[in-house]
Amino acid sequence: MNIPSDLKYTKDHEWVRIEGDIATVGVTDFAQGELGDIVYVEVETVDETLEIEEVFGSVEAVKTVSDLFLPLSGEIIEFNSSLESEPEKVNSDPYGEGWMIKIKFSNPEEVDSLLDEAAYKELVGA
Repeated sequence: MNIPSDLKYTKDHEWVRIEGDIATVGVTDFAQGELGDIVYVEVETVDETLEIEEVFGSVEAVKTVSDLFLPLSGEIIEFNSSLESEPEKVNSDPYGEGWMIKIKFSNPEEVDSLLDEAAYKELVGA
């Protein structure tokens, strides 16, 4: 299981890459493995400002549909539109081409509530 050390994580199995005041978000390798083959990613919240832990979209796999929760409060400024035609990128490259959204986050203090690599490994038993 791949858990990059340069990312932050949530208890909901999302990863967060912080670059200035922009956060790129996707689901972790653990999450995509648990979900199975992903067939659809839905995000209809672009240009909306949401609070931390609000639902920003959903991911549909062969067996289940899961809500996606915002890891940081802020405005969703971009959706990875390539996932509309190639949702399987979430399975094949969850930390690269399978990213989901970019957020211009509004509360830098919330970053401190995210898990680091060690805490996430403990959460998933890695």
